[in-house]
Amino acid sequence: MIELYFAATPNGLKLKLFLEEAGLPYFITPVALSKGEQFKPAFLAVSPNNKIPAIVDHAPAGGGAPLPVFESGAIMLYLAEKIGRLIPKDTTARVEALEWLFWQVAGLGPMAGQAGHFLVYAPEKVPYAIERYTHEVARLYGVLDRRLAGREFIAGEFSIADIACYPWIVPHEAHGQNLADFPNLERWFIAISQRPATIKTYEGVENAYQPKQPLSDEERRVLFGQNTKSKE
Repeated sequence: MIELYFAATPNGLKLKLFLEEAGLPYFITPVALSKGEQFKPAFLAVSPNNKIPAIVDHAPAGGGAPLPVFESGAIMLYLAEKIGRLIPKDTTARVEALEWLFWQVAGLGPMAGQAGHFLVYAPEKVPYAIERYTHEVARLYGVLDRRLAGREFIAGEFSIADIACYPWIVPHEAHGQNLADFPNLERWFIAISQRPATIKTYEGVENAYQPKQPLSDEERRVLFGQNTKSKE
């Protein structure tokens, strides 16, 4: 059984989507980020970087004590290797899947996250930051669009590369992008959105970039003025 420490951010949804695609039994432990639950000692024992997602595998493949894993890319690679699926066995295809997984973790996610922050959450508009990050996200969309030309999936077969990237394309409007500008990416995005696991993953999920009400000063301080000191 996998315990998933979860909030409905793109990175959190990556792991939920993986678990649904894998058919692994799991349960969710919600982490209320705006309330500072990511700073509690119990969570920091699992995720020392005070970020979601994180998991505890209560039945590691090698046996023994429950195994905590943090960082979304590491979790996906760990689980894919554990179950022997969602990562290609062919050497070349495996390398490609890992390249694109790390591309998402190091590039698409951080740049799109910054674009979303300055477009949606920043208390004041910073034109330079908005231009810088929306242009970089557009460049990255272009990279992925070219990769998907003539391909159904990012790395041959459906894999952790597709699972990692999809949740970061979902909020494309909040990141200042129009999918019609990237036809291969748009085709891939529509296909992934129609998979049963994707539909189940996103059922009832609130859009993190469309908060129901403005953030309070305290919520803003907790979310964007983070430190690792426990609030307890």
